[in-house]
Amino acid sequence: MVASRVAVLGRGVVPAGRPVLRGDDRGVLHGDGLFETLHLRGGEPWLRDAHLDRLRAGAAAIELDLPPTAALAELLDVVRAGWPPEVEGALRLVCTRGPEGGGPPTVYATLTEVPAATVRARRDGLAVATLPLGVAARARPELGWLPAGLKSTSYAVSTAARRWAARAGVDDVLWTSTDGYALEAPSANLVWLAGTALCTVPATATGVLPGVTARWLLDHAAELGLRAEERLSTPAGLRHADGAWLTSSLRGPAEIRSLDGAPLPRSPLAPALLALTAFPPP
Repeated sequence: MVASRVAVLGRGVVPAGRPVLRGDDRGVLHGDGLFETLHLRGGEPWLRDAHLDRLRAGAAAIELDLPPTAALAELLDVVRAGWPPEVEGALRLVCTRGPEGGGPPTVYATLTEVPAATVRARRDGLAVATLPLGVAARARPELGWLPAGLKSTSYAVSTAARRWAARAGVDDVLWTSTDGYALEAPSANLVWLAGTALCTVPATATGVLPGVTARWLLDHAAELGLRAEERLSTPAGLRHADGAWLTSSLRGPAEIRSLDGAPLPRSPLAPALLALTAFPPP
């Protein structure tokens, strides 16, 4: 295991164990902040610009002032300098609103080795269970006061879902809407194959997080002879699809091998989809 690293904007790399947050930081007290997690491969952050663009779009939605993009990119460079290129890294950039009494945003980056369980999920696939989210598929974007599709540090709902998954003996959950549609996982997007269409849930219409990895896959679907579509599907529809995946920055496309206890046949596209993303072999 490679030692984890932390770097703080304006301070550089911080020795392990040294505090980087104030006790009254609003990111801690209120979950008032944003983050992005990037996959470090060969020492380079994959899809860095797309992640920074999503971070800035989220910051605009919640009126969070961010440092210039060049400063954020430099911080990522600082924390990854000298990282062994053969080791997969989880590179996280965190931006909070700063102390309660006012002040500049808190911005720091962390780098750790990708967990073995994440690599196994990429290799072996996932057992997934549906979990009701309690909202209609198109309800959240209609609430003008509630920014949707944010990579927020407010992770209470996501961690609750993960605890439920652990109790239920599954690897992950797939949130469903009150009107019966599959939406997203706590930290992953849904992608599925329907004939010659590679599909994902429309983020703008539903308020799911606009996935960087899912977007990249759909943008390159033509390389596999497929067309890209955004649409909704029910869990029953996924059981009859030609393949279904949960996609995220670190796992890449992890195939759903069972849904609510029902096995899903391995998709013939699975090896090609993984090869397309060029994740290191498990």
